[in-house]
Amino acid sequence: MQAPNGVKGHILITSEIEEEMNRLEDILKPLRVVKFFEENFKIEHAKLVTSEAYISESQTKYIVIGAKEFTDVAQNSLLKLLEEPPHNLEFILLSPTKSNLLPTVRSRLPIFTTESNHKAQSLEINLARIDYKEVFAFLKQNARVSKNEAKALVEALFYRATVVDKLILNQTQLDNFDKAYRLLDLNSRAQSVLAMLLMSFAQDNR
Repeated sequence: MQAPNGVKGHILITSEIEEEMNRLEDILKPLRVVKFFEENFKIEHAKLVTSEAYISESQTKYIVIGAKEFTDVAQNSLLKLLEEPPHNLEFILLSPTKSNLLPTVRSRLPIFTTESNHKAQSLEINLARIDYKEVFAFLKQNARVSKNEAKALVEALFYRATVVDKLILNQTQLDNFDKAYRLLDLNSRAQSVLAMLLMSFAQDNR
């Protein structure tokens, strides 16, 4: 489900949980943001999240859950909500490590790291207004990136598009991001993969 302003649910791996929660609240204004921050997220906290999730909203509401640790039983109780959230609801989970989260939870939402978040914000590129000249400049600047660096760029571009620039991605753009990781794993040329992603945004701005 896509939010009207383009910010989709995701998992953010960060050591600065409270700071990131406050930053997200600022980014998502004026939409309603309900924050749950705990040292250890337990079943009683999951029940509060579930109750909040089923309070209907006319506009998108974000539930942001941040914790240093998550119990397995609490995570399992949220799986159905994460997979099929109620109308106008997006979840954002913050954790210091991926290993805190069950594989079943990690599979429900895209995962970002603070590093990719900062990298996205430092990208001197606005995907809402990008033109062909900027595409070619970006490709030239990243002409010699490694496969892992290219993957980090793909992740940063996705974060930039959906969270920073708040775009609603069309199906082609979403498919291109999925395809990009597979192509890079198959050792496709990084520049070609990045060009595929960026050109879909430039074409939208003709």
